[in-house]
Amino acid sequence: MPIMSAIESAVCRSAAWRSFARRGVLPWALDGHALHGDVLEVGGGSGAMAAGVARANPEVQLTVTDVDDAMVESARTRLAAHRNVTVQAADVTALPFDSGTFDAVTSFLMLHHVVDWRAAVAEVKRVLKPGGAFIGYDLTDTRLAHWVHRADGSPHRILAPEELKHALRADGFTGITVSTAFCAHLMRFYACSPAAKS
Repeated sequence: MPIMSAIESAVCRSAAWRSFARRGVLPWALDGHALHGDVLEVGGGSGAMAAGVARANPEVQLTVTDVDDAMVESARTRLAAHRNVTVQAADVTALPFDSGTFDAVTSFLMLHHVVDWRAAVAEVKRVLKPGGAFIGYDLTDTRLAHWVHRADGSPHRILAPEELKHALRADGFTGITVSTAFCAHLMRFYACSPAAKS
């Protein structure tokens, strides 16, 4: 899985992004869905979104992962004061967790960095508990998104909303919602791992 470009990395570590992420982006991305129990954030970058989750949900046990060692170190530093947060290096296409570990998995503006994003979605499903939720947002397949990523040279695989819906259904998720916003440049998504049959 590729790491972020230097430009994206700098933006993710900036104070302006951290503030905007915590106050504006996180509430929009969660769309009223409450987090509880054990939560995994994949591709957590510098920890901006995780800081907001940890602050608002002190009872949640949050595990933050990223494939980029520089981002992992940045997140560890930023999140060190939160006792309910663990940060570690991990590739979302081969997560180092047992099946059925997490009550929720979040992904904030990360999936488009994963060229083999179908493998990432399958891994998310595997590590979710029955009834667990996959929640997040990402870029949509627009000309602007492609232009930005070509300009900064970062590898990417930007998804169309219908592509993501289809992949979530194919992997057995239920209760799927994928909606676009901001002139269809972003999509917010929610999907459930089916509850265990009694």
